[in-house]
Formats: sequence, structure tokens, C-alpha cells
Amino acid sequence: MNKRDYYEVLGVSKDASQDEIKSAYRKAAKKYHPDLNKAPDAADKFKEAEEAYSVLSDPDKRKRYDQFGQAAFQGNTGGGNPYGGFNYGNAQGFDFGDINIDDLFGDSDIGDLFGLGGRNRKSKKHKGEDYLYKMNLDFMDAVLGTRKTIDVEVSVDCDDCDGQGGFNEETCPDCHGSGSITREQATLFGSFMTRTVCPRCHGTGKTFKKTCTTCKGTGKVREHKKIEVEVPAGVSTGNQVRIEGMGGVSPNGGPNGDLYIEFNVKDSDVFLRDKDDIYVKVPITIKEAILGGIVEVPTLYGNVKLEVEPGTNNNDKQRLRGKGVHNEDTGHFGDMYVILNVITPKHLSRSEKSMFEDLNNDELREESVFKEFRHNL
Repeated sequence: MNKRDYYEVLGVSKDASQDEIKSAYRKAAKKYHPDLNKAPDAADKFKEAEEAYSVLSDPDKRKRYDQFGQAAFQGNTGGGNPYGGFNYGNAQGFDFGDINIDDLFGDSDIGDLFGLGGRNRKSKKHKGEDYLYKMNLDFMDAVLGTRKTIDVEVSVDCDDCDGQGGFNEETCPDCHGSGSITREQATLFGSFMTRTVCPRCHGTGKTFKKTCTTCKGTGKVREHKKIEVEVPAGVSTGNQVRIEGMGGVSPNGGPNGDLYIEFNVKDSDVFLRDKDDIYVKVPITIKEAILGGIVEVPTLYGNVKLEVEPGTNNNDKQRLRGKGVHNEDTGHFGDMYVILNVITPKHLSRSEKSMFEDLNNDELREESVFKEFRHNL
């Protein structure tokens, strides 16, 4: 049987570096490993890639192969085996037990995912669960920022065992301190050695003669604690801040999770917020609307005096620059918009009625706005 060119098998050029050859081999091995690929030809392609790598990864063998091709190894071929010179099988089938799984999966977690981790590595320490706390805020506290003290449950070291999880520490008898155990697994293609996290010590490599009953071996207990939360100026409903390490306990000795504070901002009876801008409706009298005047206007930062121009109409708007919400990301302030609301009195005294009756309505109707209205009729 004619073999494919080894460079073609691995998909590399003839001047490929050793790193490129190793990387190509890993990709091929992952793709065609019989435990991961159930295609009928996967085992053959896996062996083909292994043979190519065993030659091209050896400088001396690669040099001979580049000079003489397959003929360089035909002297070791026996029994018509198309993969002569390489020990891949026995009478019962192929034996991959001698394959170094680290060469396939390197330092990645893929081998562990499929139970094929080849290195004596302890289990990865996982972060604890994150917690969420919902905080209600008054409008002004959200706009200006504040400090709030809250009562939450947090994870702390267990006092009884000093955070160790037990007493009289000793090396795990199952994994002998490595954090993982190796098992032989029989498959259709032969026997495989698989490495998994030690179930007794959960990858820590140590156990205790006596487990702490207070923390149940976790080294952590939950207790109520008052913590102070810095509420940034300008937060809105749905915004969050993170407090590191105040979440749940890690399942295997990793860092605690985090605590997220999510804000819910109450509406204001006075102000309406639109992002960084603020709107406020200010009532004025008919006299102030006609003749103008000075009115007092509330802002986020205290009252200010606002000049009302003569002839102001209902819902006229004036802008106060920089009187809106401070945006901590940009460092800028929004604006405030004052909506002037002309109040028409519903109950008039006789003198007030007489005053309005004395007004020359015909002259008032000569104003351009009335003329334009009659023109469009």
C-alpha cells in the first residue's frame, strides 16, 4: 500500500519548523483520536498522523526521510504492515496505551474535558458563585451619589478550623498528593489510560483525618455583616457596582464570588430625568407671563433665580447649562430645562374680573398671532 507523504498527512510544508509540525500533529490527533471521533477511518488516520509525527519530529529521521522518502524505513517493515517500523498493535487490536496524551492536548483543558488529561495537574480552582443585592435609592441619592450601609450574608474563614476545612492534614491516600488519579479504560481500540480529578480530595492533594463539622470541610461559613456601599453619582435604574470577594464560597478552594449591587431609582415629585439632562416644570402667573419677572427655580444643587421674559407663553422652555446630572464617565454635567407653566386662575374676585374686562380685547387681538390664526381660517 502506498503511503501518503508525511508532510501532506500533517498539512505542513517541507520547510516547516518543529513547532509547526507539533501544532499540526496535535490538531490531527484531536480530530481523529478514536475516543473523540467515531468515524470508521478515524483510527487509521490517527495512526497515520502519529507515524508522520514520529518521523518528522525526529531530526535524524526527518533528514533521512527528506533524502530517501519511505524507502528510508522499508528495511524495518515486517509482515506486510503498511506502518512498518512503528509498534501500533497486537493480535487483539491496536494499543494506544503508550501514546502521550500531553502531546495531543498540551496544557489546554480539552484533555480533561474528555477524561484524557495526561499530566499530573491538580483541578482548576473555580471562583465561587456571584450574588446579587437589589438596592432602592431616592432620586437625589442616585443623582448626587451617597453611601449606604447594607446587611448581607458573606463568606468568612471558619473560626473552628482556621479556614482549613478539617484537622490533622495528611496526603490524600487515593492520589498520593497529585490531585488526580489514573484509570485504565478498555475500549474497542484497546486500553486507554485516563486521568481525572481525585474524587476524595477534589484535586487539592490533601485530606484531613477529621472534617470540620462547622463548615463541612469548605473552610468557610456564612455570617451576616454590615458593609458600606459607595453609590456613584448619576446612577440609573439597572446600573450595578461590584464588591469583590463578597459572594459565594468556591467549591474547591478558589476565590469567593463577588457581590453585585443593582440599583432601583425612585421617581422624583419635582424633577424628570432624561439621561444626564433634567426637566422641571415651574408655574408662573399671567402677570409674570405678560410683563415678565423673576421666579425662583429648584435645581439639583439648590434654588436659583430665573428671569421670565415679557410675553412668555405656556410651555416655553429655558435652559440652564450645567445644572443636570454629573456623568462620571465623561466628567461633564448635563443641562436643566425649565418648562414655564402659565397658570390661569379659576376663581376671580369682582375687582379682578373688572380688571380683565377693562383690558382692550380688540387691541390684544391685533397681535400677529391672532392675525395669522384668522388668516388661516
